[in-house]
Amino acid sequence: MRRGLPGRSGRRITPSRLALRDLLGEALAGLLQRPARSMLTALGTVLGVGAFVAILGLTATASSQIDARFNLLTSTEVSVEDIGGQDAELVPLAFPADADARVEALHGVEAAGVYWTVTPPGGALTVRAAPVGDAAAGEQTQVVAASPGVLAAAHPHVRLGRTFDAYHDRTGSRVAVIGSALASRLGITTLDTQPAVFIGDVPFTVIGIVDDVQRKADLLLSVVVPRTTAERVWGPPTTPRAQMLISTRIGAAAQVAAEAPLALRPDHPEYFKAVPPPDPRTLRTGVTSDLNQLFLLLAAICLVIGAVGIANTTLVAVLERTGEIGLRRALGARGRHITAQFLTESAALGTLGGLIGTALGTLTVLTVAVTRQWTPVIPPLTVTLAPAIGLATGLLAGLYPAWRAARIQPAEALRR
Repeated sequence: MRRGLPGRSGRRITPSRLALRDLLGEALAGLLQRPARSMLTALGTVLGVGAFVAILGLTATASSQIDARFNLLTSTEVSVEDIGGQDAELVPLAFPADADARVEALHGVEAAGVYWTVTPPGGALTVRAAPVGDAAAGEQTQVVAASPGVLAAAHPHVRLGRTFDAYHDRTGSRVAVIGSALASRLGITTLDTQPAVFIGDVPFTVIGIVDDVQRKADLLLSVVVPRTTAERVWGPPTTPRAQMLISTRIGAAAQVAAEAPLALRPDHPEYFKAVPPPDPRTLRTGVTSDLNQLFLLLAAICLVIGAVGIANTTLVAVLERTGEIGLRRALGARGRHITAQFLTESAALGTLGGLIGTALGTLTVLTVAVTRQWTPVIPPLTVTLAPAIGLATGLLAGLYPAWRAARIQPAEALRR
């Protein structure tokens, strides 16, 4: 047993003790004296912890959606570039005439097509919806030569008409597919009159207007004409060289990228450079890391604000309860008892704020996920740590006020 300390009369004085039950009771009484102020004090921690849970949950949920969309679109897209190699000057177009059929015969390929941007020697082409020499102004618009497989791989949404097919490409028909924005600028609102556009001085009948594509969004800003027609009118591509767009089934992109050059030109596969999609895990990791760094900083700011609020309120409570502290010290309470009481109060406020913040953050993630029809993803570790973060915030915020309270001398406090 611990021995008491000697008093002036020579008798041993047993130091006062503060039982855990009494400590919790005193802390609860201190918090319930001003319940409204206690709740407002905990509000900062509620916001900080709620932001912490919501941010991590929304980041995980958004990352899973990014990964899913990436798998559905980007991970099923392969690009093949015509590099020509040492024979680039002798072979302006390395893709054979039946390039679409050769690649589409590969297992896992849904659609494939060759395309390039038309760049005639005279420079950019002017597209107008009126005959050459008419007063109407033209549009400096990109003209894309494409085989039918390009439009199939791009998955366009056709607002009016249709896209061209193998017949148009085989016969070199002068037909065109344009984007809805360009059609609006050219004043083309219907296809019933078989409108034509003049690319330079060559007329093309507009057979389709598209307003959306899943791949190659620049097609919406271009005039797309059959590949064979472009070769007859403007010749083979020069710079940039032709490319191939391939749409594959999920999981087949890497294999298709390895087989496509050999399928196109068994005699010269080095003429082509196949570009498979990047690893989706790398993209997801990068996106998640960037989002976490940005939003965790905001959550940390909220927690700091909450800690400052608890520290301020606890310090004010110390000043207001100076008389009470002095009386307790005079009755035998030791400095550590006062420190423990105020730390318990601030820790209780922090824990309460952490629990409420965790609930609100989880509810926010669920609400956003249900609204956007996503699958909510909340890391279990986040929900477990969130109340502990609130507790730690309360303890850190209460250190200085508790230290100040423990240093109050009984005689000085009673004189106030």
